[in-house]
Amino acid sequence: MFIASTESHLLQHLSTEVRHPPRGTMSGKIKNRNAANAEALTGGVSCDERILRDCHQLYTDPASGLISVAETVGVKLLAPRKKITVMLMGNHSAGKSSFINWYVEEHIQRTGVAIETQGFSFVTSGRKRESLTGNATLHLYPHFKPLQEFKEYLSTEICTSRQKRFSLVTFVDSPGLVDGDMKYPFDVDEVIMWLGDVCDLILVFFDPMGQALCKRSLNIVEKLNDKHGDRLHFYLSKADEAGGESDRQRVMMQIVQELCKRPGLNKCGFDMPTIYIPNPNKPSRCVNQIEDVCRTVEKTINQTVQNTLNSLEKDCEVISEAIADTLSNDKQVSASNRRARCKSCFLTLLGFSVPLALVALLVLGVLSKELLEVALGPEGTQTLSLYLAPAVKLFDTLSVEQQLYGAGGMVLLSFLLLIFARYFFRTQPTMSGKQKRQLQEKLEYVQEVVKTKKKKLYDEYLRQSVSDQDMDM
Repeated sequence: MFIASTESHLLQHLSTEVRHPPRGTMSGKIKNRNAANAEALTGGVSCDERILRDCHQLYTDPASGLISVAETVGVKLLAPRKKITVMLMGNHSAGKSSFINWYVEEHIQRTGVAIETQGFSFVTSGRKRESLTGNATLHLYPHFKPLQEFKEYLSTEICTSRQKRFSLVTFVDSPGLVDGDMKYPFDVDEVIMWLGDVCDLILVFFDPMGQALCKRSLNIVEKLNDKHGDRLHFYLSKADEAGGESDRQRVMMQIVQELCKRPGLNKCGFDMPTIYIPNPNKPSRCVNQIEDVCRTVEKTINQTVQNTLNSLEKDCEVISEAIADTLSNDKQVSASNRRARCKSCFLTLLGFSVPLALVALLVLGVLSKELLEVALGPEGTQTLSLYLAPAVKLFDTLSVEQQLYGAGGMVLLSFLLLIFARYFFRTQPTMSGKQKRQLQEKLEYVQEVVKTKKKKLYDEYLRQSVSDQDMDM
């Protein structure tokens, strides 16, 4: 009887849990958070996540990062982000926040018919559940600094979920767009357009409840399509609430007709999958293509990994060329400095030779031949007389006044030669031997270490989808 009573009690308890699932669970399922976060708790990360993290570290390492190496040769680099940014936009109550909750499998964003999202909310994964205000958000995302004046309307929600590919995604939940007299406390169009420039993916949700044709939404979408048409993806959200299949088709036709009126949106290959949040308690015959959204996000992640690795290789080449050019230019400057020094020395000697010649003339005129022979010897005196004979004869033919003018002119010529030697043959600064060795070491680091690391990361990325025998070909 005790065993029977125990079994009856357990069955009653389980039936109660099924009838009343815990709050915050998605799709009416009881989710085991320990199992969901097993990878996070063990410190395991996916291959793509580790590749993006290692690439970011190669750029930002304080000792030998590519950014610091590039700065030494006047090249500015930007570190790649470790996650992709996905912005969700559309009219209010289009299901943007509900989709984020479904994707992360946690109740992070408020949902409802009313306008719940007043500003821009970033949703990202982290070590613990946390809510950040505007200042903390800009500190976490420094590349969003241009939004400083709108910081009061920025927030960040950090959760520990690692469902799907959330560890590599940062969602941007935008305010619901409405027409009429609705006024926003900031220029929402300007912020969305700026975020469109920095986001990797833009998901546009149209709901079938009469707000899909919001002119404000269509105007912004048209502008975004002109600049980033490849990033835009359209979805008919809450498709299970559109009624029957004929009603759903009618809604789709109305939305597509309105979109095709816009020249920029009237393009071939237009696609608008139908999506809705699955609910076992509310089955629907409508085809749910919400998994296509996940595949689109995953495709963007894969493309971002490839772009990051390609940018790493390109930046290595740019740094290597800059270092090589710097060393080559320094070598040319050193050769030019040697030529300038030779010319400067020649003009300096020539400038000093003029006053020395005048002094010699005065010495010959003042000192007697006997004193010169005592000082220079007979041969020295004869040689000096031989070299100065033309100048002595020339001065003898001049009057005293002409001799003074001639001496003054020679002194002026001497000053001019010295000025030329001093100012017109200046040397340019060059690197020291230590600096050149350091640059050479950085060049070898980029060529041997970073490029080798990049090749290894690329191989690891490709081995996820290519067999080993194909990699060895």
